[in-house]
Amino acid sequence: MAAILQSLGRTVTAGVVVLLIIMGIAGTFSNLGEMSWWTFFMRWLHVLSGVMWIGLLWYFNFVQTPSMPKIPDEHKPAISKVIAPEALFWFRWAALSTMVTGLLLASMNGYLGSALSLTKGVHAIGLGMWMGLIMAFNVWAIIWPNQKKILGLVQASAEEKAAAAKKAGMASRINTLLSIPMLFCMVAQQNGGL
Repeated sequence: MAAILQSLGRTVTAGVVVLLIIMGIAGTFSNLGEMSWWTFFMRWLHVLSGVMWIGLLWYFNFVQTPSMPKIPDEHKPAISKVIAPEALFWFRWAALSTMVTGLLLASMNGYLGSALSLTKGVHAIGLGMWMGLIMAFNVWAIIWPNQKKILGLVQASAEEKAAAAKKAGMASRINTLLSIPMLFCMVAQQNGGL
């Protein structure tokens, strides 16, 4: 067991194997031909992606950003050169995956257009979708381009880096703000919260 848990790849693979075993025991494989199963599977992928995305968003806002001033200057490159680029890789692709699986799920359930137009009955999920789309836009159009300057992945002067840090930080805080009502709206649709 220790050999499995010492590697992230082996740990994730073992998690998938455990899932497949559970699915086999539950008889899930006999339902694979049903659309309802694939709709459920898409919802699971959406939640999985969303947990990664919002988890990293909250890591940046609750842990990394507030901790940076406390880190001695000689240790900061470990964050900016190693941890942040890796975290931002998973962050931006989790955002995209969350949006794609969410839009596919809404389409599979037949409410994509109604939700996006905030039609009564699906307005909660629609509000959540719009907030999620704004957040994904922030990730790809504001946060990531500015983070590339901050991290030195793109040439930028000291003034440009300072401005980029301000823009990326503000967009990240907007996403943190939106994540709270967005998650409420997503859960509220199925559970009568709105």
